[in-house]
Amino acid sequence: MKKFKVSLLQLDVKFGDPEANYSNVEKYIEEAVQDKPDVLVLPEMWNTGYDLERLETIADKDGQRTKTLLTRLAKHFAVNIVGGSVATKEDGKFYNTSYIFDRKGQLISQYQKVHLFGLMSEDDFISAGSTLNQFIIDGIKAAGVICYDIRFPEWERKLMSTGQQILFVSAQWPTKRIEQWKMLLCARAIENQSFVVAVNRVGNAPKDSFNGHSLVIDPLGKILEEGATDVEGIFTCEFDLDDLKAVRGNIPVFDDRRTDLYF
Repeated sequence: MKKFKVSLLQLDVKFGDPEANYSNVEKYIEEAVQDKPDVLVLPEMWNTGYDLERLETIADKDGQRTKTLLTRLAKHFAVNIVGGSVATKEDGKFYNTSYIFDRKGQLISQYQKVHLFGLMSEDDFISAGSTLNQFIIDGIKAAGVICYDIRFPEWERKLMSTGQQILFVSAQWPTKRIEQWKMLLCARAIENQSFVVAVNRVGNAPKDSFNGHSLVIDPLGKILEEGATDVEGIFTCEFDLDDLKAVRGNIPVFDDRRTDLYF
């Protein structure tokens, strides 16, 4: 048996207030490590929220503040951190950026969101990335995406097609579409025969509300853990990665693909 424990930090994000958000993230990480998880997972755009019109003054330049904080905490507590995502400014452009750290505090992957969400005007302010987010934590192959990315199954298939066992998702997914969040994530788990670990924020922004429902889903689409509605907090779940062997052995979808016809 290969047990793996994840802690989902389902947080409120204060609109346009990096000081409050960095302080809150540090507090919750210090609390979450008491459960001795293998990995901590944060939500999307947790440093600024979607206060996009003020990114010039509140975005994290080159991600330095975020990297400094999460490097220190990952190393101090010897825990892997899937750092959700933050608003960054790099070379005069703004990005929705995810950073992944191992137990030694080393940055092992970074990713700029590739699918920008027009309904929240993301594409008016933020530039799209163009790279894969694949990484190895504790010897486990994994991948990560951000929010709107989950509506593009071809993107997840590409990410998961080289043996990835866990898909991490960080989001600010509005309350009014939360049922779609659940269905899409269960579908991504089933079709990729992988565990899905997905963290959504709670709280309110000027134009949207968010009600959590952070999820851990097994390769058959069963929900193993669901964060309580509207509650800021830590939700921890342990699962057995060996379960993947039976699922993938019985229905080898990756082997059965017709790559002569499609990817």
